[in-house]
Amino acid sequence: MSRFKSQGLDLTKNSSRQTAILLTNLGTPDAPTAGALRVYLREFLSDPRVVEIPRLIWLAILHGIILRIRPKKSAELYQNIWTEKGSPLLVISKQQHTKIAEKIKAEYGDNVVVELAMRYGQPSIKTALEKFQKANIDNIIVLPLYPQYSGPTTGSTFDAIVKEIKQWRWVPNLHFISGYHHKPDYIKALAQSVITHIATHGKVEKLVVSYHGMPQLFSDWGDPYADFCQETTQLLLTELKKTDLLSDDDIVMSYQSRFGKAQWLTPYTETVLTELTDQGVTNIAIMCPAFSADCLETLDEIKREYCEIFMDSGGKEFSYIPALNDNDDHIDALINVIKPHI
Repeated sequence: MSRFKSQGLDLTKNSSRQTAILLTNLGTPDAPTAGALRVYLREFLSDPRVVEIPRLIWLAILHGIILRIRPKKSAELYQNIWTEKGSPLLVISKQQHTKIAEKIKAEYGDNVVVELAMRYGQPSIKTALEKFQKANIDNIIVLPLYPQYSGPTTGSTFDAIVKEIKQWRWVPNLHFISGYHHKPDYIKALAQSVITHIATHGKVEKLVVSYHGMPQLFSDWGDPYADFCQETTQLLLTELKKTDLLSDDDIVMSYQSRFGKAQWLTPYTETVLTELTDQGVTNIAIMCPAFSADCLETLDEIKREYCEIFMDSGGKEFSYIPALNDNDDHIDALINVIKPHI
């Protein structure tokens, strides 16, 4: 018996080198109920990458206040968007996974496998990596589906990957893709979503480009997320200007989804919306390039809550441009991000 088999590694099981691709996203509760939200929020808000205040103080606040109040409120919001198939984020992520896996298989055969995992909740990163370990995969590519790197999202995913793999006796090659906000195919897919929307709904006075927010302190401490968001917006504008549909003055950038009382990245989306109506703007479209799949923050916060803010302050036409989801050009863009590492 070889020394590898004696250590539990059967290298004859897969005679050819194998690569595994792990697609990850943030995650979602298992159901739109207070109980399911409590489980999900406990895991999410316990992550030190997400909340960076002294640990003991935060855990006391989390378990003593937040997990007693927030799950019920969050469950009501999830009920607004829940579908027969489940959470939109998970449903769309599975659709993305299926399309990517089919195209990868068509080009590379069975030597490359594709799995999907969520940073919080199910399917878990731990379960996906255990599958790779049992299959003796020797090359793992991780693509977190966050175009713009940030510590609370991409960085946290890296933490979770390393936490599992560092326990393995045999560590495979690991390619961790930390972002793709500047990739031409991604920018073109974003631009095409705007072009398609305008062709269907007509021209708008302003295009609001809203990104998920982040505490200002994170940026002050060196997180590059805000810079990447600004670069995405500029690249998108450059691409759209080729069509003569929009000019520099037609695009406004903002940040949404604040939590707590601390200062977050500005300008805030809700503030931008009321300022636009004060300026006489009544017809806008809004898009969210930081989200690769539609979720609570886009389907409820943007389409319902921010629409109400805009209309109540004097707006007349409000439309949401969906995330890229499983659009074919988006799928191709993601595959082109992955392929150099296969």
